[in-house]
Amino acid sequence: MQKVTAFAPATVANVSCGFDILGFAVDDLGDKVTVSLSGNPGIRVTKIEGDKGKLPYEADKNTCGVAIHAMLEQMDFEGGLEIELYKGLPLGSGMGSSAASAVAALVAVNRLLGNPFEKKELLPFAIEAERIACGAGHADNVSPALLGGFVLIRDYHPLDVIPLNVPRGLYCTLVHPHLVLNTSDSRSVLRRNVSLKDATTQSGNIAGLVAGLFQEDMSLISRSLNDVIAEPSRSVLIPGYDEVKEAIKAAGALGCGISGSGPTIFILSPNEEIAWEVSRLSQQVFEKIGLPIDLYVSAINTRGAYIIEEEQ
Repeated sequence: MQKVTAFAPATVANVSCGFDILGFAVDDLGDKVTVSLSGNPGIRVTKIEGDKGKLPYEADKNTCGVAIHAMLEQMDFEGGLEIELYKGLPLGSGMGSSAASAVAALVAVNRLLGNPFEKKELLPFAIEAERIACGAGHADNVSPALLGGFVLIRDYHPLDVIPLNVPRGLYCTLVHPHLVLNTSDSRSVLRRNVSLKDATTQSGNIAGLVAGLFQEDMSLISRSLNDVIAEPSRSVLIPGYDEVKEAIKAAGALGCGISGSGPTIFILSPNEEIAWEVSRLSQQVFEKIGLPIDLYVSAINTRGAYIIEEEQ
């Protein structure tokens, strides 16, 4: 291969109670990255589209370049690579924008160089890119972006990522208000200490959510979508959040939460019809407060990142 293009999907991290340890992927929405062999040594970012001029071209500051560099350090490769990034995800949206770019870049270059790594083995390289983008090497976006479905990050030392079951019929609605909420700002409002009561409640909800996914028990999933640690502090940063949470109850949604660090709100529903209904209700909420939004309705993506095109 001389050129490979890969796609990586948007993701929802935390999933309410699963702060920094749970995530899932959505369909269609995501980033594309093309990686080409070059006669000039080194890694260069040659094109970025869809970022409104905000992302750096320096390879050591761009998540694509950082991820690929981390990968190449584990290989005997001294050639050159050129990167083209096509952003389909808004920056600072809470939908795993930086993770999608890094993962798509890794999947493309891995194929370009003959698949020296299994798909799951690319995770540590993507995590290194997250350190540049977010200041912390978390895996709850990059893991589902790469592998698809729901994932649990049981531990980081060593990295232990566990695929979870995706119940039949489960749908997600993403509500993206037109405002930027930086991860650093969202983390700055979090409490540094958690009470034993809240820790116990949160642990029960995490266990209940995982059990609900495997048992395909929508009622248990709904009861478990409750975050008592991060959401109380972060929800105040998102206009309309409480109103959306209240509006979707009667429509039959399983529950909602903040996607990643926000401001995107995710809503889980037991079927596609309800997912579209809660998108309509969310639209009404934000029309009342005068804040534009983007709406996406999607099944859970179980495929993860994949190759779009290869050129000899």
